[in-house]
Amino acid sequence: MYVNGRITPAAEAVVPVFDHGFLYGEGVYETLRTYRREPFLFGPHMDRLRRSAGLMALDVPFTDAQMSGWMTDTMAAHDRLMGVLPEAYIRILLTRGVGALTYNPAACPTPTVVIIVKTFPAPPDRTFTEGIAVALVDVRRNHPDALNPTIKSNNLLNNALAMQEALRHHADEALMQNHDGHIVECSQSNFFIVSGGRLRTAPLADGLLPGITRQFVIELARDTGVATDEASFGPEEVYRADEAFITGTTREVTPVVRVGTRVIGTGAPGTVTRRLLEAFRRRVGASAPYS
Repeated sequence: MYVNGRITPAAEAVVPVFDHGFLYGEGVYETLRTYRREPFLFGPHMDRLRRSAGLMALDVPFTDAQMSGWMTDTMAAHDRLMGVLPEAYIRILLTRGVGALTYNPAACPTPTVVIIVKTFPAPPDRTFTEGIAVALVDVRRNHPDALNPTIKSNNLLNNALAMQEALRHHADEALMQNHDGHIVECSQSNFFIVSGGRLRTAPLADGLLPGITRQFVIELARDTGVATDEASFGPEEVYRADEAFITGTTREVTPVVRVGTRVIGTGAPGTVTRRLLEAFRRRVGASAPYS
């Protein structure tokens, strides 16, 4: 792990208890994975980190080139200390830093930078070949006027409570609505449906995180001739959909075959979903590294 310029095993990594990321959840983060040990969509992830930080008046004390170098160094240290990484899971955290017990940002002159590197935990193949179940939970996504969902914040209590509810229903993900009852996203991924061969996902105006993989898949769909809409929809449209899937850094394009007790489509991964997953993996194989 990397903490403010020092790389150590995880057990020796230290962040002070007066860090405002710990005290108040004041911080932002990005999760990346590697393909052939190169971080996937690194540039877009860094752009989003800077947007998130800017929305909470948090300085970003590094360039993209510096962060890339620190990530490479941290991966190399993992290879030496813990064994060679086949592929890496990388989490970058940026917090307000250490300061007095106050909400005044001026109390924290130096942000904290943490990079977590570990072996990428690949999902089981069956999640792609058979699909997963999600649960439509009662926990609503934060209202944009309360906490802007476009900030990828370290404060993940909203997501955590949603996922806890989904786990009680023995589901793999939590499907969330906004204050208007529109489907927006899942607790750790973005959500798509397919109806009549057309792809649909919630618009950013409905209050959701602008997923990096979400945008990649939207562009991929358009490149492969799949008509795509960013438009609001509710639970009934989900239940009537021919197909559904989630997208995310660690999930690629994962078919959803059941929402609660409702079977989606045929109850198996659909044609468009399989097509997009195949196109995703071809593109990654052909084009990585991304920048």
